[in-house]
Amino acid sequence: MAAVTTSIKLELEMRDRLSRLSEIRQRAVHWLMTEAIRQYVEKEEQREGLRQDALAAWRDFELTGLHVSHAEADAWMARLEAGEQMEPPACHV
Repeated sequence: MAAVTTSIKLELEMRDRLSRLSEIRQRAVHWLMTEAIRQYVEKEEQREGLRQDALAAWRDFELTGLHVSHAEADAWMARLEAGEQMEPPACHV
């Protein structure tokens, strides 16, 4: 995989914290920074995927009116938590 060089301005305290952590972990500061960025990007991509799913579900609800009540969803999840394998409740208007 091709890599490109970029720069980042860090406050002196953060740079020192990274240096100490790199010594403790026996990892390069570069590795710590790229790992932190990788984890952040993955988390934010997942969050954005959930947001897009929620927006699509809301648009679908606005078009169809189909839904499951809070009580129905709560009862279903309680049964799942108890170890029962069951289908989710049917949507209705």
